[in-house]
Amino acid sequence: MLTNFALAAAAPAGSGSSGMAAFVNFMPLILIFVVFYFLLIRPQQQQMKKHRAKLSAVKKGDQVVTGGGLVGKVTRVDDTYVDVELGPNMKVKAVKSTLSDVVDPMTAKPAND
Repeated sequence: MLTNFALAAAAPAGSGSSGMAAFVNFMPLILIFVVFYFLLIRPQQQQMKKHRAKLSAVKKGDQVVTGGGLVGKVTRVDDTYVDVELGPNMKVKAVKSTLSDVVDPMTAKPAND
C-alpha cells in the first residue's frame, strides 16, 4: 500500500516534462500536415478557384468542352444552364457546373481535322 501511495505522489512531479515530450511526439504529424497543405491542398484550391472563375465568365459564342467530352459553341447562358450547339441544328442544354473547359477558339484546332 505504501508503494502505491509513493507512486501516486511522484506522478505529478514529472508532469511538466511529459507535456514537452507530448509536443515533440506530435511534431512529425504537424510537419506532415503542413507539407500536405502546401503540396496538395492549397494548389488544388487555387486550381478550383481558377476553374470556377472561368465557368462564371462563360458567354455566348465561347467554345466549351462538357463533362462528357462533347465540344460545342455556347448559344445561350443562364445562371445554372448553358445551351451548347454541337453541330448544325443540334443543341443541348448542359448544367453550367458540369462544363470541363472553355476553349479559346483562336488556338483551338477543329474537331473534324
